Parts: sequence; C-alpha cells; structure tokens
Amino acid sequence: MLHKFIAPLALALAACGAAQAGDKGVTATEIRLGASAVLSGPLGPQTLDYGQGSRLYFDAVNAAGGVHGRQISYQTLDDGFDVKRAVDNTRKLIEEDNVFMIYNNSGTAHTGAILPLLQDSRTIAFGPITGASVFRDKFHPFLFHVRASYANEARRIVSQLRQTGITRVAVFYQNDPFGKTLLAELKAAAQAEQLPLLAEIQVDPKQPDFKAAAEATEKARPQAVLMGTGGTTFPNYVKAVLQTSVKPSFYGFSVASVDVITRELKEQARGIVLAQIMPSLRNSSVPVVAEYLRLLRERAPEAQPSASQFEGFVHARLLVEGLRRAGRNLSTDSFIKAMEGAGEFSFGRFVAKYGPGNHNGSNYVELAIIDNAGQLRY
Repeated sequence: MLHKFIAPLALALAACGAAQAGDKGVTATEIRLGASAVLSGPLGPQTLDYGQGSRLYFDAVNAAGGVHGRQISYQTLDDGFDVKRAVDNTRKLIEEDNVFMIYNNSGTAHTGAILPLLQDSRTIAFGPITGASVFRDKFHPFLFHVRASYANEARRIVSQLRQTGITRVAVFYQNDPFGKTLLAELKAAAQAEQLPLLAEIQVDPKQPDFKAAAEATEKARPQAVLMGTGGTTFPNYVKAVLQTSVKPSFYGFSVASVDVITRELKEQARGIVLAQIMPSLRNSSVPVVAEYLRLLRERAPEAQPSASQFEGFVHARLLVEGLRRAGRNLSTDSFIKAMEGAGEFSFGRFVAKYGPGNHNGSNYVELAIIDNAGQLRY
C-alpha cells in the first residue's frame, strides 16, 4: 500500500523542485540577473554599450525603490565569443550565483548551446543578442526575444536594393556561426527577391586578412556589399575596400554598431546604411527616447547618446515592465504568464508582441544612413 503514496509524493516533490529551480535569484530584497557576453575582442565594444544602456535604466529603477521593493542586480561574465566559455559561464550563473534570469546574453551559437541549461533549470533567457530565425521558427518556452529577427532585417535591406535598382551585389561575412547565420538570411532574402549575388567574400574573424577580402571585392566590382559582420571587423573591411579602385555602398545589420563604425572610419563612414531595430535617437517625441536621453544627461552631461546603449536601455525597459506585471510574488511561472498575457508592449513605432506559443517580440526594422556628422538619419 505504501508505494501507492510514495510515487505520487515523489512526483509532487520533483515538480516542486523544478518549479523553484529557476527562482533562487528572487529574494525579499533582490532580483539577480546575469549573462555570458562577448566583452572582449572585435565585438566587445558594442556589447559593453548594451550593458551600459541596461544598467542606466536598472540604476534609475533601483533609485526609485526597485520593482515591488526589490533591487535589480546584473552580473556579466566575458566569454570572448567562445561557445564553451558561454556554456560554462551560464552554468556558473545558474548553479552557483543563483540568478533568476539570463538577460541580454550574446551570440547565436552561444544561445543555442545554453538552451539545455535553461530547460533543465527552468531559467528564462530574456533579450538575447541574436536575431537568428532558428530560435523563432521553433518555440522555446524559456526564451523571450526583444529585437527583430535577422530575417526581418535582411528582407528590408534587399528590398531597398531592388527599389533603388542596384543589381550588382556581393556579400562579405565573418566565417563563424554568427557570420554564417547572417549570410544565410541574406541569401534567402536575395533569392526571394530574385537578386543574384556576385560573390560571397569571407574572413576568419580570429585571423582576418582584410587585404585579400578587399582584392576579392575589387575583382567582383559590386555596386553594393551586404555586410554579415559586426564589431571592428566591419570598419576594418570597409577601410581595406576603400583603398581599392571600387567604391561600393555598404549595407549592414543592426548588430553593426554605428558608434564603432564612426569611431574607426570617421568621415569615411558617411553613406553606410544600417538596419535599425529601435526608434531613432533624434526623435525625442518618442517617450522612451526622451527618457533615455534625460537619464543619460543626468548620469553624465557630456556623454554622447549611443544607438547600442539605447538598445540595451529598451531591453531593460521592457524587462522591468514584465517584472512589474508579474507582481510581488515573482517567479519564473508568474513572469511567463505576465508576458504572455500582456500581448503587446509599445514604445512609439517599436512594438513587441508576446503570447502563448509566441515569444518573438518585435519585427520593427527601418534603414538609416550615416550622415556627415556620423549620426544615423532614418
């Protein structure tokens, strides 16, 4: 007879443990967030900007009393864009540091590699820095996206080329999972628009030969180059190409930081077109833009607004709204229920949508061109 009671009891205890496994990072006074992120190497500068933007908002929330009386803490660990280090860092954050949530972690392959950890521990990853379709085409219950997908961006870029009559197009990409993901999205978009690609030019991001890549570009003689890269790889390639006899237009994804590009290229950045997934910082009539600019001025009056910082700020703003709606009894389950029940979060033209079976967030994409002042003009 005893086994009839032991089996259900064991199942109940297991279910209770599973339900609490991802909630250790919520205490009476704190909500602990963490992420493994690329804080060094070519992609490091813009990732640091994401974190600064997030902390700008978290600090303001904490100064105003936190979320239902709890302060938000945010810890990041550098993985150098190495997948194994990302997994090890994430395991440490979940199992040793007891974070409630993985927030704004970096990378496509890295996000895929930590999914089993999220599932096993019932830990949410919110706002990963990846637009890969693989995470949107298949629903992942503990994964919440904020940014538009790379597919959205690629379609917008290629559509623009078609509309302007550009037909000679090449692709430049970094030969790693990140670059290959962007390449695949560009090829799919080009095929849908029946726009043939002249050449696919690559570099090893760890040992890049920009001179060889520029020579291959010169040989192809494109009118435009679609850039499957970010960080300092983007401007270093552009520098090399501009030293040849060809002067194509360059089109990049939103993960290419305008701040890094203008810092490295200076006046040569003018005319580069970047997909943007956030509202323009020039449009202070959008409340979230005005809020970011105000808090940035209060923090450091001499600081220059940054598109990457602003992206981190919007991620943090959306997260905090979800935490508030989850109520005082915050848990993994209450957060998921609040986000899925909210339906839509709107910051001007930027709209993120969630529901049962859909955590894809926003599909907002605009194209912006870098002007003479090094600013994005939408």
